[in-house]
Amino acid sequence: MYFVFRRRQNVNDTTKNHLYKRINQKDMQTQLVVTGLIFYNNKLLLIHHKKLDLWLGVGGHIEENETPDQALRREIKEEVGIPVQFLQPTTVGLGGETHTLCAVPFHVSTHRVKDHDHCSLTYLCEAQTNQIVINKEIKGFQWVTKEELHKQEIPLDVQRIGKEAFRVYEGIKNGK
Repeated sequence: MYFVFRRRQNVNDTTKNHLYKRINQKDMQTQLVVTGLIFYNNKLLLIHHKKLDLWLGVGGHIEENETPDQALRREIKEEVGIPVQFLQPTTVGLGGETHTLCAVPFHVSTHRVKDHDHCSLTYLCEAQTNQIVINKEIKGFQWVTKEELHKQEIPLDVQRIGKEAFRVYEGIKNGK
């Protein structure tokens, strides 16, 4: 079971758009996922995803009853086994009915994955170690510098998002 966006078929469609709605996997159009761009010592972690055969940030699907933060921490633990800290916490405090504060996504975009789309909430994270233990979903990993992002095997969208992630990360680290 996944939480997904359901799109209207056309502008005149009167059915409701539900942000989160349970539907059968075979009917899915857009799946909500999380991605972590994880930094350690001014390098970005990229994993070689076995099923997709792509170099990507760490991440995966948000499961039922998970916040995006919880989903990303779970995915990072499952895929590479390292603890992380989110680098962009919310600046709004608790109060009223709010009981949990979640990190602010660095980037949100939708991209095609075979026969469906992923709407990815992407977060900047900092690893507390560079000692990676990959699981069976991962073919390999690499820690890349900003200059190494332009390697031929790294998808163009990952290069572009990664470049901006480095800019923001450097600003955070330099107190800007």
